[in-house]
Amino acid sequence: MTYNCNDYSEYECYKDNCPREQTHTHEFLGSTKLAEECDERHNHRFAGVTGQAIPRGNSHIHKIEVRTDFFDHFHKICVFTGPAIFVGDGKHVHLVTGMTTLEDGHRHNFIFTTLIESPLV
Repeated sequence: MTYNCNDYSEYECYKDNCPREQTHTHEFLGSTKLAEECDERHNHRFAGVTGQAIPRGNSHIHKIEVRTDFFDHFHKICVFTGPAIFVGDGKHVHLVTGMTTLEDGHRHNFIFTTLIESPLV
């Protein structure tokens, strides 16, 4: 399950009950699904680095806030990842799904996974 940035604030974690020490982040990259029709049909690409780990239940999530590339307009993406998905050797990724902001009369859906944290360690 992923969360929209309006669901709750990333910063609620950093009140008195959460550690303030540095945790970890993930790189990510992806493309939106196609939107619009005919000559206007297009998608967008995006890439970046998540926010640090935010404890949630027995796992954690990360905030993603990024803009897409430009195709006479851009969209904003602001979501929280799902919990960690373990992929072996103690490593994990996160599933991310959602929808961009409304721009130029349309939105784009997206689905991707983050890259593995600390891939060389």
